[in-house]
Amino acid sequence: MLTKRIIPCLDVKSGRVVKGTNFVGLRDAGDPVELAKRYDLERADELVFLDITASHEGRGTMVEVAKNCAAQVFIPFTVGGGIRTVEDMRVMLSAGADKISVNSAAVKNPQIIEDGAKRFGSQCIVLAVDAKRSEKGWEIYVNGGRTPTGMDCLEWVRHAVDLGAGEILLTSMDADGTKNGYDLELTCAVSEAVNVPVIASGGAGELSHFYDVLTTGKADAVLAASVFHYGQFTVRQVKEYLQSHGVEVRF
Repeated sequence: MLTKRIIPCLDVKSGRVVKGTNFVGLRDAGDPVELAKRYDLERADELVFLDITASHEGRGTMVEVAKNCAAQVFIPFTVGGGIRTVEDMRVMLSAGADKISVNSAAVKNPQIIEDGAKRFGSQCIVLAVDAKRSEKGWEIYVNGGRTPTGMDCLEWVRHAVDLGAGEILLTSMDADGTKNGYDLELTCAVSEAVNVPVIASGGAGELSHFYDVLTTGKADAVLAASVFHYGQFTVRQVKEYLQSHGVEVRF
């Protein structure tokens, strides 16, 4: 079994980390760089920063966050939110990010995936997916989960990988922030649909939830926010639990 990754997610709004439930009800969770330093010490495998307002002003804030994080944190990190062009990707990578996450921009203009992969390599391009259960399966949403697209999730991730996406960051909108567990059915379906790593996001509340999504859900990595930000678990506790249950992790 390949080593599984544990990835704290930092949703950033106006320079502060926030967290909500089902994409609403945001509350403050701290300074992004200070939290990143804490997770580095806890031996997180990677970090994800998402500018959830994705405004022009917010992107400027995120460039500074990326620069400060790169100077003080020594694990790989991904930045997403408000990335609309290949030039935006270049700016964030130049600021110190290791990978770029695209969501709404890729739905509107899938060519950005191919152009970004050709210029920087597929390993730098992460497709972020916000999916919600529908009558036929799961539907893709954009604009921070506010706008339904009518697109089928599995068809979209297959197409994005064909274009050059090197990883899928999959958030279940139904499970996000609920602490009731990850959407195992959705995660398994996406993991089986593509041949690139899938990061499961949305729903962590118990240590067993991490195990379930990495085994039953077939995820390659697991992302969580509030359980880490507010001290319910440390990254090390999650890794120790997984290791004791036969899941390969890196300490």
